[in-house]
Amino acid sequence: MKWILGEPQSGDMIRVQSGTIYHYGIYVSDDEVIQFGLAPNARPTVKDADIEVLATDIDVFLAGRFLEVAEFDRKEKKVNRSSDEVISIARARMGERGYHILYNNCEHFAYECVTGKHYSEQVDGVREIFKGLFGKKKE
Repeated sequence: MKWILGEPQSGDMIRVQSGTIYHYGIYVSDDEVIQFGLAPNARPTVKDADIEVLATDIDVFLAGRFLEVAEFDRKEKKVNRSSDEVISIARARMGERGYHILYNNCEHFAYECVTGKHYSEQVDGVREIFKGLFGKKKE
């Protein structure tokens, strides 16, 4: 998978940079982007326990920033869910809570809607940094 600046299609996984991290969602239309909470810069006083899967329009999702669209390769597309399934799953999770920045965040949500796998590249990157800093060193 790679990220491109482009026009999303219904069912696409999208993201927007928010400071040093990215915020993810599922694009349905310009009137509906389903996401696990708002981007961090749009919710500075919200407690994790109050963050839920919700829908906003594209302007609220973007908050004036650039949209990136996930572009999957041919092999990935074969195993990913259809656009209709992605949207159905995302909508079914509306109101869901249980946000945790390391174990259940907006990237986990979007990736799981599209692929069926609970995954966050950002979190894995942070874990690798910590392993390098604090992990056992081989001699």
